[in-house]
This record gives sequence, structure tokens and C-alpha cells, in this order.
Amino acid sequence: MSTTGDRIVVDPITRIEGHLRIEARMEGDKIANAYSSGTMVRGIEVILQGRDPRDAWAFAQRICGVCTLVHGLASIRAVEDALDYPIPPNAELIRNLMNAAQYVHDHVMHFYHLHALDWVDVVSALSADPKATSELAQSLSNYPKSSPGYFADMKKKLKDFVDAGQLGIFAKAYWGHPAYKLPPEANLMAVAHYLEALSWQREVVKLHAIFGGKNPHPNFLVGGVASPIDLNSDSAINSKRLSQVQDVINRMRLFVDQVYIPDLVAIAGFYKDWGSRGEGLGNFLTYGDFPKAGKGMGDPASYLIPGGAILNRDLSTVHEVDMNDPSQIEEYVSHSWYDYSSGKDQGLHPYDGETQLNYTGPKPPYQHLDVEQSYSWLKSPRWKGHAMEVGPLARVLVLYAKGHEPTKALVDSTLKTLDVPVEALFSTLGRTAARGLETKIIVDMMQGWYDDLIANIKAGETRTFNEVLWEPSSWPTPAQGVGFMEAPRGALAHWIVIEDETIKNYQAVVPSTWNAGPRDPSGQPGAYEAALEDNHNLHDPEQPVEILRTIHSFDPCIACAVHLTDPDGEEVTTVKVR
Repeated sequence: MSTTGDRIVVDPITRIEGHLRIEARMEGDKIANAYSSGTMVRGIEVILQGRDPRDAWAFAQRICGVCTLVHGLASIRAVEDALDYPIPPNAELIRNLMNAAQYVHDHVMHFYHLHALDWVDVVSALSADPKATSELAQSLSNYPKSSPGYFADMKKKLKDFVDAGQLGIFAKAYWGHPAYKLPPEANLMAVAHYLEALSWQREVVKLHAIFGGKNPHPNFLVGGVASPIDLNSDSAINSKRLSQVQDVINRMRLFVDQVYIPDLVAIAGFYKDWGSRGEGLGNFLTYGDFPKAGKGMGDPASYLIPGGAILNRDLSTVHEVDMNDPSQIEEYVSHSWYDYSSGKDQGLHPYDGETQLNYTGPKPPYQHLDVEQSYSWLKSPRWKGHAMEVGPLARVLVLYAKGHEPTKALVDSTLKTLDVPVEALFSTLGRTAARGLETKIIVDMMQGWYDDLIANIKAGETRTFNEVLWEPSSWPTPAQGVGFMEAPRGALAHWIVIEDETIKNYQAVVPSTWNAGPRDPSGQPGAYEAALEDNHNLHDPEQPVEILRTIHSFDPCIACAVHLTDPDGEEVTTVKVR
């Protein structure tokens, strides 16, 4: 972090995945303009050209190691869409369970390990009374690990860190900053649950290993899932493994219901002023996901999360989204370190998209971004010309606007508990709360998908893969398709063009491209930039915790949007596929 003249530079933003630089131009203590820069170059799309489309998922999934399966699933769906390739109901159920597990794991990890320390003062916890902390925790839920002895042990563990002069995972933060408002007991409770979540997550990721063979990067398959079901086989999905899946679902629901949601609401109660800052765009976009088994991605009416666009906060109208319509989704590079053959101010639909790594314009500066020119390795996607926010808040708003009863009940109850108006949803606080509320919605759905899978197996339906169209000679040519989903961080889609049985073009527009992208030719800021320009005053420019709070509320994953090159643009490594 540095300050020069009227600019504050935070580079890198920590507690995120990837490399992100934020510059803020100040007017007094207020952020007047903000600029978001992804500082690593993208290359996966180029790597995929010329490959067998059935192999694309294995490369595309390596776009990110945090959302360990979403790019693989989006890639698989793109190929299946291009080839009109249906999948069995069991495969859809297993995919829903795997994606749902990603949501719950990812959101809990984000809240405690990436975002909570923006609101929780770890050092303050050293002065907490364990007995009073226990009383606080027990007033919020029936979680069994809430005794005075438990919190006394956690306080001692934290004190040992401090006495050793090694705060470790809690080092280099802004402890003591006046923006922290929690009492010591709430801080100790949150720190204890931070450590508890580390143990919890080791168990719940096993669902991906059961159905996908490993985590991160579980195995997938065009036409279904790589999870054969045979209750009499030790090497397939059998009764023991299905029982383990049920155990994972139970663990997830317990932690979400008795730890995550109570902590979220309790902490939010001390920061209600953040319900009036950090909105920015007021435009929200979802693609939709979690189809009903047997319906597939071709039936949007069956999705748990519907697709749609909300403009200017207007929840009375949800606009339809068509990802095949070239007039709806376009990516711009006017302020990106890329070139288009048609010119930097031309928008391209992803089917015609380009990823030119031979950019010859101004290089990234060391002191300040040249914000009048190019200043990011992220592109700028737009929906019908509008900059859009994607992610948990967008999904909760679309569900709320569409009248989804569980969402309406959760949102209305939370607003009432916090005693804040509905407008507080459009904020840093609302974005953080929405992530927790959708976690509750998703984890509650998991049991139903699991029960449906068990019912199919009991009825003798064990197919998880469809062999139709497996041979390239039967493929339509040329072919193109889009694979879309709602990743934990927001609307994700991969577009593929197939000719001569290989990939001619491949483009991925990812959540962090939507949210973290730079300005477009019209000067419209991206979601990060607009949110920081909305009512942000910094108490101390040397400790800009306010910037971190709003940026972390999006859960940035910049590795999804940009990828590695060496300083001279040369190839870093070669991967040979046999």
C-alpha cells in the first residue's frame, strides 16, 4: 500500500485469489475515482485452440484452483451445448451436489478466512472474557462448541501466537483501527470460529473426492460424470460412499445453521452503516443454474436460480438474458492491455472473441496506472451496453424479484433483525449478507438432490453417462455452444467454436471479469470501481481498511480472469498430452 499525491495504491490486494491492484484518487478523505487492475495476463483461451473439445474441461478447470470445479463444469456444458449432447438425470443430480458443495465450502471459507478480518479485530480478542463469550455464543445458536472452557482454550492459543511474536495467519493487519467496532467477546467468538472452519473444511471437501476422484480439480466427463454407480463395487459409488456424502451434507448444514449465519447476523449488527455504501452500479446479472434432473440446461424454467438482469435497482422487472445473442453480451478492451483486430473500442461477442497476447501499447507503470489508456489485463464485459454486477447479491436479488419464497423469507427476516431498509441490500453489507443467505438456500437444497439420487438408485437407474455422439464422426460441423453456470462468485460462461473436430475458438467470461474489469469506451466503470466510488471516506489513508471491506465483499478471484506469462511474454512451460 502506498500514497502518492492524491492517489492511494493498494497493490496487491491480499486475502484474495490472484493479483489485483486498486488505485483510488482522493478528494480530501473521500474516494472520488477508483481503478481496478488485474496485473497478470490471460492465456488459457489460446492454449485451448486446436485441441479436442472433449479434453477442454481438463485445461479450462485449471483457470482457477479456488473454485475447483466450476470452470470444468462450464467447459463440459459448452461442449454438450455445441453437440446437443444430453446427460442422464443422475449426472445432473451429482453435478448439482458437487456445485452446491463448492458454494457452501467457498462461501464459509470466504467469510471467515478472507473477509471476516476486515470486521474482526483479532488482537482485541485477547481482552475477552471467555465466560461472557460463551454466553454470547449460546444466545445466538445451539452450537455445541460454545462452553467457557472452549473459548478459554481459544484465547490461550491466540495469546501464545502473540507472545511468540508470530501472529502467523493474523499478521500484518490493521488491528486497533477505529473502524473496528466489535466488543472483545464477539471478536474472540469470531476468531474461534475462524479456526474451527479450518478443520470443518477439510471434511466437507470430501464430497468432491467421492464423486470426482479428488479435490481440487475433480474429474468430469462430456456426457455425464465420471462417477459410476455400483453398490457392489469397491471402486464405484457404493453404499459406503453414499453414506459419506450424507455425512458431508449434515456437517455443512450444521455449520451453516449454527455458526456461519448466526455469526454473520451478529457481526452485521455492529456495521449497519455499511448498508449505505459500496453499491456502485445498481445493475445485476445472473445466467441461472441448478437445473432439475431430467430437464437439463435446456429448460431454464427448471433452474433453482433463474437467469435475468436487473437494471437501476428496479426489482419489478427482470430482463431476459440470451448468451447467444451477439447484441447482448460483448467484451471490450479499450482500457485493457489487449488489442482487437477490429480496434480497441470495438465490442466482440465471445463467439467472435479474441485473446491477443501481442499487445504493443504502453506497459504497466510502476508508480501509477495510466487510466486514460490501458490499465488492466482484464477485459470489460457488458450486457446490452450496461456494466453489470454478478455474484451472490445478484442471485439473491433475482430470486427475491422472482418471488422465490425461501429467499423472500430469509431476506425479509434478516432486514427485520438488523432493522435496516431494503435499500441496504444494495451495498457492501448487503453483498456480504447475500452470500450467507444463498449459502443457507443452497445447503438446504442439497438434501433433496441427494434423496432423488438415492431414489433413482433404488429404482434401478444407475446410469451416469450418455455414450450418444461420443464419436467425432457423428458431430455436427461446424458447431458452437455456450456452457454457463452460477459459480460461487457469479455468472460464468464458456463459449466454444468447433470445426474439423477441434476447437477453433474458446472464450471464457468469468465473474471477476464482470466485476473487476476496467472502464469501457463510454467511460463506464466496472463493479469494483463503481462500488468504491460510492460513499467511501477513509479514516487513515495509510490503513485503508474501507477499501478492503468493499473489494472483499465481492470475493475477488483474479486468477479466473488473468493468467501467467513471463516478463518478456515468452512461453513458461509446455504440457504434452498423450
